[in-house]
Amino acid sequence: MQPLQIQDELYISFSQINCYAACPLQYQLKYVEQRSPERISSALFFGGSIHKALELFYREARDNGHPPQLERMLAVFSNRLIQQIEESASPVLYKKEAPDLQALLTLGEAMLTAFYRQVDLSSWQIVDIELPLSAPLFNEEREPLDIQLFGVIDLLLKDSSGSGNLLVVDNKTSKQKKSQSSVDEDLQLTAYSYLLCANGYSFPRAPVNCSFQVLRKLKKPTVEQYYTTRSAEDRKRFAKLTSSILQGIENRIFYPVSGWMCSDCGYRDACRSW
Repeated sequence: MQPLQIQDELYISFSQINCYAACPLQYQLKYVEQRSPERISSALFFGGSIHKALELFYREARDNGHPPQLERMLAVFSNRLIQQIEESASPVLYKKEAPDLQALLTLGEAMLTAFYRQVDLSSWQIVDIELPLSAPLFNEEREPLDIQLFGVIDLLLKDSSGSGNLLVVDNKTSKQKKSQSSVDEDLQLTAYSYLLCANGYSFPRAPVNCSFQVLRKLKKPTVEQYYTTRSAEDRKRFAKLTSSILQGIENRIFYPVSGWMCSDCGYRDACRSW
């Protein structure tokens, strides 16, 4: 199963759960057999580098009362991206919108510049950035399992206009526009809602406000906000789904699933020979 081992307790991350839900064979190759990927999509390094720059922005905005200079954000982004690509043990697979490292750097700098000019925190208080949380998982009989869910929330905000409502924010980079239905059904936001309620940030039966902040990979980049909520019933369904996934892993039920993610998969050759 290869869950995370943190402080002598067994944990499984949302990334692992999502991987199994998307393709059980990829989960087996990545987490059980721990194979090195045959290739790595440049989007993985790109997204992580954007996240680091955004983390700097929010930390300094909270701790210093104002964000860092844009040049510092761009330096964090470019230094991390160059380092990760140069140190990659697997070949890097570039995409059409940025066919090489220089194109990736140019695109990322334009996206961060658009973010810097568009973001507005005037009605929000920053509660935490890169917030790590864990919570016990349960089976359908509401009995606790011997494994916990682990996740890191990009950004947690509180409405400073008087209501004090919390907002979970997950940062994304994407070329495509998101549909509201995909946002409403996204498991990642449900998992974050589950973790927040289990750790006392919200009442167990209360809805949790969530948002995707998407930096679009366009010729003229822009930042889009998508809002949704997660109810107690959503969290209950997520716990049931997670319990079923854990049973599948424990019983070694691994099979390939074809879909749009196959083009970026680092295990395509292994999948073809499965």
